[in-house]
Amino acid sequence: MTEASELVVIGKITSVYGIKGWVKIHSYTQPMENLMGYKSCYLDQGDQWEPIDFEAAKRHGKGLIALIDGVNDREQARGYCQRDIAIPVSEMPVLTQGDFYWHQLDGLKVFTTNEEGDEQLLGEVKQMMETGANDVLVVKKCQGSIDKRERLIPWIPDQVIKTVDIEAGLMRVDWDAEF
Repeated sequence: MTEASELVVIGKITSVYGIKGWVKIHSYTQPMENLMGYKSCYLDQGDQWEPIDFEAAKRHGKGLIALIDGVNDREQARGYCQRDIAIPVSEMPVLTQGDFYWHQLDGLKVFTTNEEGDEQLLGEVKQMMETGANDVLVVKKCQGSIDKRERLIPWIPDQVIKTVDIEAGLMRVDWDAEF
């Protein structure tokens, strides 16, 4: 068993594939095949995380399919569906300066500056969405925020996203509080 705080979710087993125990996997990694390159994978068991090994995996259509070690029929594979796959944070590749993993942005306080030059707390990052053109921050109210609105703020570094300070738990954006 591993603590959830030591893990980051990188995919989800979505459904069964075929009759020999294969499952479909939705990968959150870029490129999607990177999900299968990690040494230690863990499966969400509800209140705990347990190790999982994949005997085989391959790209299939627009997704991935995998055979879980020790699983050899459709009904057995069905018990793994709709569960998250995670890896230890320590196995994540080190990023270059100015790049961030989505999980690092979750919970950051988001500040903007109004026309008078006063700093305003818009809320807290609760989620990231992939939209095609650019990623989008979902910012929701938190204690001290200026209102109760949910805001969708595009992830456009240098233009909208001005600074990100993971250690301080905040980011500064150029965003009109009325949006």
